[in-house]
Amino acid sequence: MSERAEIHHRHRDVTGGWLRPSVFGAMDGLVSNFALIAGVAGGTSNTRVVALSGVAGLAAGALSMAGGEYVSVASQRELAQAEIAVERRELIHHPEDELAELAQTFVDKGVPPDLAAEVARQISQNPDRALEVHSRNELGVVPGELPSPIVASVSSFLSFAVGALVPLMPYLFGAEGLAVSGVLSCLALFAAGALVSVVTARSWWYSGLRQLLVGAVAATVTFAVGNLIGAAGL
Repeated sequence: MSERAEIHHRHRDVTGGWLRPSVFGAMDGLVSNFALIAGVAGGTSNTRVVALSGVAGLAAGALSMAGGEYVSVASQRELAQAEIAVERRELIHHPEDELAELAQTFVDKGVPPDLAAEVARQISQNPDRALEVHSRNELGVVPGELPSPIVASVSSFLSFAVGALVPLMPYLFGAEGLAVSGVLSCLALFAAGALVSVVTARSWWYSGLRQLLVGAVAATVTFAVGNLIGAAGL
């Protein structure tokens, strides 16, 4: 096969790889803390209170994301491991049935029955390989490639914290009012949205404007609510 034939057709990583959880975690932190800070700023002009709220929002949100991601991924991993164990037992106790089942999956994909049976037989000679193929076909997972709940938890914590820090930074450096935080947050929202276009079919400007609109609406609504509550003296 020529080099040209090998490289003419490539796909982007539709699972998002490292980019998806990192970018979306950061956007969660950015939107939620921007909205929180805007809401508090709408109700009070005390920058210390706004900054404290932003710090609390960063800490609470990052810890919540980390804890939720850990439990979610751990539960998903445990379920996958339990189902893989079932598949392993079936391969041991009912090898002929599993062989026929594997051959049928190839037939369903358009492979001639005789060839499908031979391929299934060859794969089944290696127990580990057979388990991997059955697990991939029936469960959509690979035994040695299950996600780590610790990695997911730490990644979520860090990415959320980075995003939540953006609207908070101006207050930590002594900024007065919401203007600087708002401009910085809007720029970050557009940049994060544009970065998402790497794993989607949308243009960078469409993705950027869409994310900017989502964040701006969230911040505007919470600012208005905070302003109403502040004006009412509650």
